Amino acid sequence: MNKNKTSIGLISTMLTILIFCCYGCKEKKVEVEKKPNIIFILADDLGYGDVSSYNENSKITTANIDKLASQGVMFTDAHTSSAVCTPTRYGILTGRYNWRSTIKKGVLGGYSKALITPNRTTIGKFLKNERYRTAYIGKWHLGWDWAFVDKDSVDQAKLNAKPKIDYSIPVKNGPNTRGFDYSYGFNGSLDMAPYVWVENGKATMVPTKTTQNTGQAMWRKGPTSDDFDHEQVLPDITKKTVSFINENAKSDQPFFVYMPLPAPHTPILPTEEFKGKSGLENPYGDFVIMVDWVVGEIMKSLEEQGIADNTILVFTSDNGCSNQADYEQLATKGHDPSYVFRGHKADIFEGGHRVPYVVRWPSKVKPGKSNQLVCTTDLFATVADMLNVPLKDNFAEDSYSFLSALGVKSSLPKRESIVHHSINGSFAYRKGDYKAIFCPGSGGWSFPRPDDKAIDSLPKFQLYNLSSDIGEENNLQDEQSELLEQYRKELSQIVLNGRSTEGEKQKNDGPETWPQLSWMNTEK
Repeated sequence: MNKNKTSIGLISTMLTILIFCCYGCKEKKVEVEKKPNIIFILADDLGYGDVSSYNENSKITTANIDKLASQGVMFTDAHTSSAVCTPTRYGILTGRYNWRSTIKKGVLGGYSKALITPNRTTIGKFLKNERYRTAYIGKWHLGWDWAFVDKDSVDQAKLNAKPKIDYSIPVKNGPNTRGFDYSYGFNGSLDMAPYVWVENGKATMVPTKTTQNTGQAMWRKGPTSDDFDHEQVLPDITKKTVSFINENAKSDQPFFVYMPLPAPHTPILPTEEFKGKSGLENPYGDFVIMVDWVVGEIMKSLEEQGIADNTILVFTSDNGCSNQADYEQLATKGHDPSYVFRGHKADIFEGGHRVPYVVRWPSKVKPGKSNQLVCTTDLFATVADMLNVPLKDNFAEDSYSFLSALGVKSSLPKRESIVHHSINGSFAYRKGDYKAIFCPGSGGWSFPRPDDKAIDSLPKFQLYNLSSDIGEENNLQDEQSELLEQYRKELSQIVLNGRSTEGEKQKNDGPETWPQLSWMNTEK
C-alpha cells in the first residue's frame, strides 16, 4: 500500500513538473520577439536637395518623406556605391561594391543578361533563409535572360537594341532565382524597351504595339504590351506593394520588400492629379511629389494593418538627380536638386552619390539625425546584425552595419571609409574629412567631362577637405600629397583584397585589372 502511495505521489509530482514545463514553454514562446518586417524603397534619380527635410531651401515639399524622417533617423552623410543606377542596385542587393562585378562602368539595358551570378548570395536569399517572405516590386535593371529568337544577331546590351524575343517563354536568372519569392516589374529603366511587365518570371502579356516618346517624358522606341502604361507604372507598383503588405501583414512569417521605383527618372510622367502640384512649372517637381505620395501610401498601409511599429522602413535614392530634370529652369525657381553639392547623377563629385537616407523602426529606434558615414551596400550587414546572424566570408564583402547609429546595440565596427564610383568607372576614396578623386574632372556628365578638352590641362588627381570645402572647389593634391598617396595605397588594398570589411581575401569578377585602375600604378 505504501509502495502504491509512493508511486502515485511520484507520478503526481512528475505530472506537475511536466505541466509547469509546458506552461513555461508556452510563456517563453509568447515572449519571443517577432522579427521585424523590412521595406526598402529606392527612388530613381532623386537628388539630396529634392527632399525638403534635407534642404532648408527646397521649393518642393515632400510631406510624407519629411514625416518619415521625423519618426526615424535621417542620415546626412549617406552615399550610393555608384553615381548611376544598375551598379548601385547591384551593391544594395549583394552588399558588395559594384565594380567588383563584371560591370566596370555604365549601366545595363532592357535586354541585358543577368548581372548577379547564381552563386552570389543576395540580401533576398539571405532573408529567405531566415524564414522571411521576400518580394521585389518595381524596376529591376540588373538584367535577366530573355528567350532570344535571334540571340547571335544583335548586341542585347545596347540601349537601342531590337532583338526578337519569345515572350511566351519564362525568363531565366531573374529575381525569383536571386532570392525573391514574389517578383513583379520590368528589366531596364522606364525609358528602355521592352515595356513589358514580368511577374514571377513570365511576361503578363505579349507586346503587340510599339511606342516612343520625347522630351522630359522621353522613352526609347520599343515593343510595348497593352497592360503597360508608362504613366501608370508608378501607381501600379504602389498598388502591388500595398497588396503584398496587406496579404502578409497578419502572417507569423516576417516579410522583406525591395521596392525600386522608376521615378523621378525619365520619362518624367506625373499623373494628372500631380501635374502642377509643385508650383515649379516643371514636371520634374511634380514627379518628385508623386514619389512622396508613394511613400505616404506605404506608410498608410503599414498603419492600417497595425504593423508600422515592427517594420523597418528605409527610403533612399539610387544616385543624385539627373540633368534631365533641367537644373537651369529649376534654378530660376530657386530650387537645386543637388543642394550645396557639386555635380549630379553620373559624377564622382558629391552631387552624384550623396543621397537622402531615412530609416524608421518605431519599436526600437528613436528619431534623430546621424552623421555616420553610410553606403547603400550597408543594408545587408545591418540586417544580419539585427538578426544576430554572422556573415560568411563570401557574403556582403563591402557591407558595414549601421545598427549602432540607430541607437540599437551592436558590437560590429562602424564604416570609417567609402569608395565612390562614377559612370565612366572613375574611383574616389573618402576617409574622415578628406576625399581623394583618382581622375581629372567629373568622371561623369557635368563639366569637365571625361571627353572634354579641358581635361588635358587638369591635375590627374583631386583631393578635397569636405569639412571646409563641401563644394569641392579647392584641390589640395599638391599641398597634401602625402595624404593623397596614403589614400591611393589604402584604396589599392581594398581593390586587391576583394573586400573592404574584415575577413578572408576574395576575388573580384572579370579581369584582375581594368583601365580605370591605372591610378594604382601611376604617380601624381
